[in-house]
Amino acid sequence: QGLKTGSIYFPGGRAKYQGEEVNKKLVEPAIFNYSNETNWKQNIDIAMKWFTEENLDFIALYIGEPDSTGHKFGPESTQRKNMIKQVDRTVGYLRQRIRESGLESKLNLIITSDHGMETVIKTNEIHLKKVENFTFKDIDFELLDYGPSGLLVPKEGRLEHVYSVLKNAHPNLHVYKKEEFPKRFHYANHSRITPLVLYSDPGYVIHGRFKVQFNKGEHGFDNQSPSMRTIFRAVGPAFHQGLVVEPFESVNVYSLLCELLGITPEPHDGSLDVMKPMLRKS
Repeated sequence: QGLKTGSIYFPGGRAKYQGEEVNKKLVEPAIFNYSNETNWKQNIDIAMKWFTEENLDFIALYIGEPDSTGHKFGPESTQRKNMIKQVDRTVGYLRQRIRESGLESKLNLIITSDHGMETVIKTNEIHLKKVENFTFKDIDFELLDYGPSGLLVPKEGRLEHVYSVLKNAHPNLHVYKKEEFPKRFHYANHSRITPLVLYSDPGYVIHGRFKVQFNKGEHGFDNQSPSMRTIFRAVGPAFHQGLVVEPFESVNVYSLLCELLGITPEPHDGSLDVMKPMLRKS
């Protein structure tokens, strides 16, 4: 809609939408160290240059921590706590560079993320291969070993059998037919979702044929779990200072961004009304 945008290592930054792409972008290589504090500061300097010299209206800046450290060492580990301190220092540097660039009175800064983190439980694990009367010979397609969720396409005539042997296979495993999957997840009404949908309780991951998941921290659990909640901080001319708002769903952030940028949103599931109390002009 006529604005100039940028993306720095943000997921999806190389993608085009309806033939359009961001005006400026940095895309990380296939092998990349997301934990380099010096690189984070360099990216902040680049963002400030894009704002002040290239006159960009919006920049999405991604820092891949403390996610990586949380997965490797667990959310309660010393390593992750130290990484949070590193992120905090970087946020301080970002605020400093905004002031030094003369942008404090006109730039709105939003800091958020896409999920929380839960410690993975290593006892009484969920391993489908070991479930009595279950065999992968009954499965045409599987999407497993990605944390706490799974998708299965049973072979023709085997759906009821597979469902019956898995639904009570483990006290922390939940197995649903697609049409019975809880509506609050806003997930299973798409044509690409398989006839059987699995998810596990917080802390438990779903192993398929072999145990190939070794993370000590994981996400993707039920979003009602407190450990899956994320942060939202905003500062700038559009926002009230020192205001604490009620928890809200991240799907509403898109409408907020569109309001701040003065553009018309694409169809979405969020609500600007939820976000208006944080704005000076509500």
